[in-house]
Amino acid sequence: MTAWLNSWNEALLDFYWPNAFWLDLVGMAALMFVFIASLLIMIAFILLFDRKVWAAVQMRRGPNVVGPYGLLQSFADLLKFVFKEIIIPSGANKGVFFLAPLVSTTLALGAWAVVPVADGWVFADINVGVLYIFAISSLGVYGIIMGGWASNSKYPFLGALRSAAQMVSYEVSIGFVVITVLLTAGTLNLSKIVEAQGGGIHHWYLFSHLLPMAVVFFISALAETNRPPFDLPEAESELVAGFMVEYSSTPYLLFMLSEYVAIVLMCAMMAIMFLGGWHPPIDIAPFTWIPGVIWFIIKIWMIFFLFAMVKAIVPRYRYDQLMRIGWKFFLPISLFWVVLTAGYLIAFDKLPG
Repeated sequence: MTAWLNSWNEALLDFYWPNAFWLDLVGMAALMFVFIASLLIMIAFILLFDRKVWAAVQMRRGPNVVGPYGLLQSFADLLKFVFKEIIIPSGANKGVFFLAPLVSTTLALGAWAVVPVADGWVFADINVGVLYIFAISSLGVYGIIMGGWASNSKYPFLGALRSAAQMVSYEVSIGFVVITVLLTAGTLNLSKIVEAQGGGIHHWYLFSHLLPMAVVFFISALAETNRPPFDLPEAESELVAGFMVEYSSTPYLLFMLSEYVAIVLMCAMMAIMFLGGWHPPIDIAPFTWIPGVIWFIIKIWMIFFLFAMVKAIVPRYRYDQLMRIGWKFFLPISLFWVVLTAGYLIAFDKLPG
């Protein structure tokens, strides 16, 4: 029996060792497919939730026909966009026109590679995870600029210019918010930032000296993702649909998908940096019985509910107001809070490590 087991183990090693790279590659690709599919399904229901919240604030029902309680409405919209005709403007640069939504969607999905959804559940647990997301989200504006320029139309071009200026403006304040979290946690590794907030709700950075930075991050995330009241790049009353005016069918769907993927990413980042990530609010049973990924998803939905309520309640700002908030209000506050956080940690000997 022992000899048979040894021969079986040797056969497995002979098979696995020369094919280890390809087997690992296939396994990683399968995990990525499952993760992206789960993310897209969640985004379909988040989109429905967004419309339901907006309808409830306006005292109407919202989507409620396709499927029970309208749960299949997002999938019906998907089929509608997929089967619609793709219309290309005669003066458009066709290559760049089609490349733009692909760039936006690829970058938006690629940013999720470093997001830990639970303890150990992350594709790339790198030590500069925050900087990676910051860099990828900065590149996302290129898809919008490409789409606005390639459409060869004034409204998309104006929308692209607005989006570029807006994202650059609010990335500065987001960067300073990240620095305050870095100083407090002592790391840029997203998993370690979450671990530093373990032990219950009183350890979460939201309920510490970083509360003002959480507010700045939330509002800056609205501007970074072109969400109301900062949806100036696609303001219907001025630019019809902004940089997406000339898009239809699947390319338009990809732009909308990239937008919502980026929104959910910002919700996830806020959950990681200020709400303890996958940690439960109370570190005792029965809260600890619930898997960490469930807590993480719950926090994402809670933050997105705030996104949806802001969209339904707050009117759109003028462009000069948007720029004034970013440069004359958030930038000084976030810069001051970096200095204040560093002084606080040094004065009370709370520097990590």
